Amino acid sequence: MANLLALPAVAPAMWLGMCGAALAQLPGVPLEPLNGLNALLLAYIAQVAEWCAAPRWAELQVHFDGQGLVLAYLCLGLALMVCRRWPRAVLAVGVVSVACWLPLPSLGGDTAGLPRGLRVTVLDVGQGDAILFQPANAAPILVDGGPPGDGLERKLEAAGVKKLGAVVVTHDQSDHAGGLEDVLGEIPIGRLLFDRVHPGLIAAATGAGAKPERIAAGRELRAGGLRLRVLWPPAELLGAASAGEDPNRLALVMEARWRSFSMLLTADAEAEAVPLDPGPVDVLKVAHHGSDDAGLDALLDRSRPQLALISVGAGNSYGHPTAGTLATLAQHGIRTLRTDREGDIVIDVGRGRVEVSSGAG
Repeated sequence: MANLLALPAVAPAMWLGMCGAALAQLPGVPLEPLNGLNALLLAYIAQVAEWCAAPRWAELQVHFDGQGLVLAYLCLGLALMVCRRWPRAVLAVGVVSVACWLPLPSLGGDTAGLPRGLRVTVLDVGQGDAILFQPANAAPILVDGGPPGDGLERKLEAAGVKKLGAVVVTHDQSDHAGGLEDVLGEIPIGRLLFDRVHPGLIAAATGAGAKPERIAAGRELRAGGLRLRVLWPPAELLGAASAGEDPNRLALVMEARWRSFSMLLTADAEAEAVPLDPGPVDVLKVAHHGSDDAGLDALLDRSRPQLALISVGAGNSYGHPTAGTLATLAQHGIRTLRTDREGDIVIDVGRGRVEVSSGAG
């Protein structure tokens, strides 16, 4: 379709370009009218490309499992087209055209539930944190694993996860790292990323084939079009940290970005204790399960999120989320979703759209 629409402008644009290049060798020849006309033709070609590439119907995604069939279609078309007799060439065009419209059956499992852009799932793991990032055409990344015994492996399998490119442990507390014991050795993990973590977890991850790596502020992780940038803590603070220091203050704080979408992941680092100035974001993961935070009001003024997410367990003994935190979010007019009421919270990010859904509907 794009070729047919652009075809009338291609040849004139090519000849005008060649003429302009030749005339540019002669001094004093005005080229502005010629180049201006050619610019219009080139702009038309570019606009046709934009029109035909932007809509979803023009996107072609070929998963690895279907590449063999695509190759077979192309070989069949090529074999027919090398025949010089006109009827066979027409037949070849017809076969290739039909093949392009046929759905490609999957040879390696169901791919209907895989994200086309970025899917972020705040998993309902009770009183803990576990956030799954599934970028299109890249390995998923899990940030924290929730408490032990909450069925993390089952939740990941339900999300279609067969392997994890990386697991990030924001800090060494059981409600963030305990659930990883359920998946180590069960689901392949590429890397285990952390700032400070118990040596036993490092040993278990290494034994399961994951590469351990310490990270700090300034580090950026990439998975396809997804970027996870570490904002806190700085490496020098980790080096000077004492064993008795509050682990929440040294929790990894990260900003996730996918194209124009952004999300601030605060782990358990309340804004009153950690200096954060991420700029405007679309989504805020509220720190420490919605505990009281004297710095939250100022953080909301700076970050101006449209959606706040609270990962919290139903009927927990800590009183999370607190009335003060909920009131601050309400005063800023921010829509707030909680895993204790919503279950899993899913954010699907595509080209120019963001859709939010939950287990509660």
